[in-house]
Amino acid sequence: MATSPATAPDQMLTLFRDTIVALVRREGSDLSARQLGVLLTCYLQEGGHTVRGLAAELNVSKPAITRALDRLAEFDLARRKPDPADRRSVLVQRTPRGNAYIRDLRGIMASAASGGRKSEGSAKRGAAR
Repeated sequence: MATSPATAPDQMLTLFRDTIVALVRREGSDLSARQLGVLLTCYLQEGGHTVRGLAAELNVSKPAITRALDRLAEFDLARRKPDPADRRSVLVQRTPRGNAYIRDLRGIMASAASGGRKSEGSAKRGAAR
């Protein structure tokens, strides 16, 4: 069945809603929209990310990025490390747990897109705690 242009936005919103609901239902703490935006930017865009760069990319203040990174570090989804080229700056570094979170997020979205439900066991795996 072909999708009409009028229904495509509603389908995207439904996919977004189903993804968010699945994330909220996972064990552990869920991420805010800002935290998720920072995480996705760090994992989907190559290169070294700085607080200043993330603030510019997301059009929010540096303190807002710092708070989001604090929370992501609590969950071991991202970490900061000193920039070897400029010791005054820090780079955001990916973590194995962050990679697992992104992999699970892809699975949740694929399941939502296909109209299926991801099993509860796999939805709990890799959850932020």
